[in-house]
Amino acid sequence: MNKVKFIYNPYSGENAIITDIDKVIMIHQKYGYTVIPYRISMEYNLCKAFEDIDDSYKYILVAGGDGTVDNVVNHMKGLGIEIPIAILPVGTANDFAKFIGMPQDIEEACEQILNTRPKEVDIGKINDKYFLNVASTGLFTDVSQKTDVNLKNTIGKLAYYVKGIEQLPNFRKLKIKVESDHQNFDGDMYLMLVFNGQTAGNFNLAYKAEIDDGYLDVIIIKATMIIDIIPLFIKMLRGDHLEDVNCLLYFKTDKLHIECHENIVTDIDGERGPDFPLTIECIKGGLKILGVVNTKERINPKRPKLIKSIHI
Repeated sequence: MNKVKFIYNPYSGENAIITDIDKVIMIHQKYGYTVIPYRISMEYNLCKAFEDIDDSYKYILVAGGDGTVDNVVNHMKGLGIEIPIAILPVGTANDFAKFIGMPQDIEEACEQILNTRPKEVDIGKINDKYFLNVASTGLFTDVSQKTDVNLKNTIGKLAYYVKGIEQLPNFRKLKIKVESDHQNFDGDMYLMLVFNGQTAGNFNLAYKAEIDDGYLDVIIIKATMIIDIIPLFIKMLRGDHLEDVNCLLYFKTDKLHIECHENIVTDIDGERGPDFPLTIECIKGGLKILGVVNTKERINPKRPKLIKSIHI
């Protein structure tokens, strides 16, 4: 028997997955898979979702946003479970799923998952936690943590912008020290992002990032005059490359150490991250994922060509 553990977050996004559960089961049955669902809730620890995992399970299907996927991956790593995962992007933010080329349509996404082979991709590790898309610190990085879940489900990403505007009075310089084999920084900044993926809030910032190069993409927005920040924000909004911007530092590294004594928190894909000091590293090939399309296909919006279905 080929089984799939289907872990879904009914609260992600606009609760869309609830109406699509039958589609998920139908398509998997067509390919000879039995779907074993597990509903995420406050009443049950996520660890229970993995209690029956054995050789009959071929992969774990996760329906949720970036935070939900991170939570599943951290539990898998903690339990030593190494089978592939696949992602159905149904959260408010689905940056990593978009990076690997997952369509938002549930039927298309399931077909793509079931017609691709597992690919080894990099994952990030921040102290003792893992992340797939981005770890950040500085101004506005805890916006997602402070945004009411009901508000996010009602107005989507707009809720983040509303909460961000509320935090404008807290705009200030932050002292930080960053050390790596590729670049060091010791000074004032506004925001720091460490990408394993490419986008944050749909903004394609880490445009040099690759899914399996063994490196993280680090972006530091240095503290400077507000008038000097405006050209950077314009570039970000346009989706332009960020070269030749004096207030921005962009480099790749496989490991970095961060010290900060400011009263700020860290964020991992919308969830609270660990406290300083931080050691962040790239685990090359640390996760197997189904549904990944290659770089050229990710850039090309056309639906990817699928290979013959295989049982893994």
